[in-house]
Amino acid sequence: MIPSHSIPNPSRCWRGRWSSAALIPVVLFAVLALPAAAQAPHLFPAPAGAYHFDPMHTAVHFSVRHMGISTVHGRFTKVQGQVTYDPQDPSRSSVQATIETASVSTGVQFRDNDLRSPHFLDVAKYPTMTFTSTKVESAGPGRLKVTGNLTLHGVTKPVVLNVEGPTQALRDPRGNIHMGATATTTLNRDDFGVSSLPGIVGTTLNIEIDMELVQPSPAATATRPHTAH
Repeated sequence: MIPSHSIPNPSRCWRGRWSSAALIPVVLFAVLALPAAAQAPHLFPAPAGAYHFDPMHTAVHFSVRHMGISTVHGRFTKVQGQVTYDPQDPSRSSVQATIETASVSTGVQFRDNDLRSPHFLDVAKYPTMTFTSTKVESAGPGRLKVTGNLTLHGVTKPVVLNVEGPTQALRDPRGNIHMGATATTTLNRDDFGVSSLPGIVGTTLNIEIDMELVQPSPAATATRPHTAH
């Protein structure tokens, strides 16, 4: 008579097999069987039309030298804007953006409060900065040059944005079209009357704007509730 403890347990053997090598081809087959749309979004050339900034995926980043030996990085987190885009004739495109100055953040509360104070941005007096394009032109494949007026701290000056993009577009499950772009420029803060702490805070600011732009689907626009003006 064979002792019961020496007889293999069939269920234990199958569990061991299915939890290791036998599962590998099953998983691979399931992944390969997925439709292409489930593995990667379908990208297509961004169409012409009106877009707005997606505020949850748009930010204005800046960096400035401190005492000439280190670099402080920060961002403005509240940005709104609209873009009219014409890929066939970039000169018919336009950009308008509004940034809430109180949304400045460098990760250090004391410094952020100082930036919001009359020493620098004076957000109580100048709650927003705005950019309005005056000219859009091609700067080569996949690039644009956007010239416009930046109003900051009560002063308006011409600024040129070097834009990488727009990217190709994709459509979300609701039918909205999304595309992205990155714009860079440099500013001299003295030009806008923000001149506190010379020699400690650098005068040149490097700016990078990461934008996600959304063109609502006709259905989404039609069902959007109307508000009284």
